[in-house]
Amino acid sequence: MTAQNSLPTGLGRPGPLGRLGRRLRRRETLADLALWAFMSYPLPTLHEVPLWLRAVAVPLLALATWLSRRAPLAATAIPAALGLAATPELFTSTFTPALAALSFLLGRRTQDVRRSLAAAGLLCAVGLVLALTLPGADLWNWFTLVTTVLFAAVLPWLLGRFRRQQYELQGAGWELAARMEREQQLVAERARLRERSRIAGDMHDSLGHDLSLLAVRAAALQVAPGMDDAARASAAELRQAAADATERLRQIIGLLRQETTATTAETVPDLVARTAASGVRITLHQHDADDAPTAPPPPLVAHAVHRVVQEAVTNAAKHAPGAAITVELNRQRDAMDVTVRDTGPDPAADRPTGPGSGTGLISLDERVRLAGGTFRARKTDDGFEVTAHLPFTAAPLPAAPAPPDTATSRSREHLARARRRVRRGIANAIWIPAAATAVLAVLMYGFQLYTSHRSVLPERTYEQLRTGDPATDVLPRLPAYEFDDGRPDGAPPDPPGVDRCRFYRTATFDNSPLYRLCFTDGRLTHKALLPMDERGR
Repeated sequence: MTAQNSLPTGLGRPGPLGRLGRRLRRRETLADLALWAFMSYPLPTLHEVPLWLRAVAVPLLALATWLSRRAPLAATAIPAALGLAATPELFTSTFTPALAALSFLLGRRTQDVRRSLAAAGLLCAVGLVLALTLPGADLWNWFTLVTTVLFAAVLPWLLGRFRRQQYELQGAGWELAARMEREQQLVAERARLRERSRIAGDMHDSLGHDLSLLAVRAAALQVAPGMDDAARASAAELRQAAADATERLRQIIGLLRQETTATTAETVPDLVARTAASGVRITLHQHDADDAPTAPPPPLVAHAVHRVVQEAVTNAAKHAPGAAITVELNRQRDAMDVTVRDTGPDPAADRPTGPGSGTGLISLDERVRLAGGTFRARKTDDGFEVTAHLPFTAAPLPAAPAPPDTATSRSREHLARARRRVRRGIANAIWIPAAATAVLAVLMYGFQLYTSHRSVLPERTYEQLRTGDPATDVLPRLPAYEFDDGRPDGAPPDPPGVDRCRFYRTATFDNSPLYRLCFTDGRLTHKALLPMDERGR
């Protein structure tokens, strides 16, 4: 899309991007209104919460809807606070749907896991404090709250995270497809460039040879006997024109050729002398073994040696200004060893502007490898060293395969990570609720056993109790818990006129008989053992 598409296309008329942005905003507004209506619809019809709380909940849920796109965690806290204000169990048909919906959006719209889990833990901790401090509340209310948090908050949050990871996986897949398409285009472009370079090389070789022959023939014509001055002048002009055309052809087409067979007329001593003339402290040491051949090295090796020295000296002059450079050429019977080392930058010299790209050393390594040799560049204690071993007779190695496209590799890794996150999301959405449910069930069962054991009234204590005893003397001798904290199902009616009756177990198990103790005006007035048939069991 061009930059013009983001500008107005006419007076008073927005461009396509402006219209698209307005459509997206309208869609978001309608979605928020639908969410607010979904969370608020139970308020007028259900009466399980006070009227004042339902009246306050309407604007608070509207605020939660507005915050769901800007601060999803704060938005989720609003229905949780309203649920706690209604009941310490948190579970209400009024606010639980809103809690589930906003928890799903929290997982869908945020990446932060720790804050969300910390908020769920904080909600459970607040519920525990309320269960232990509010009148009429107990741990069973807290177990209900934890169950509500698990299935109305944590599970929707996990589903929202799973949905978010699905979108990330789809985005990574499309990004990979786009990058692979760009890579295919680059491959095709590189193939075209290679073909152009090959054609340019052929043209340079063939046409340059023909032009050289033309210049030679013009020179022969120029000195041929029987030619007058005008003809000789024309032949001289033709020879010069052919020479000029050959040079221009070499300069223009030679730029398109790949540097695979290029040679240089400059030797390493010439290079060192030219470098020293420019003010660089450089020293050349040449050593020839006794069995070293007297003939010059092969052109490919000679050119590789020149390129190694040239690139190493260039890097030293660039990244270690003021350093002393030593070049060593050790010629053996069947190989040439090149070593270029520097002593590090001179503290008094200008510091280098920044790190290099490393492409020069990479190209040197490729050139030496193609010549059948080995290349190494490393830091030393006082500077940097480049070494190369170039055999005279080793066959060149095939070119190394092109490295994979970095962007495509990153995209594939991103896609793999997205797939792993999706698989993890599926597993988390299954095992976290299952594990939490199992732990909660174990806790509830353990608490049930504990309260059952602590609600047993020993028979000896029961026999010692006498009707008419003050409640202040009886209550300290009773167990810490009553039977299920309330009246058992199917129990006979209380005696007339009593203030309250308490029920205690005779044994830990639920099917055991119960003791009933009734109090009137602060005294024990009735005591009885309720058999199984009188409990409706």
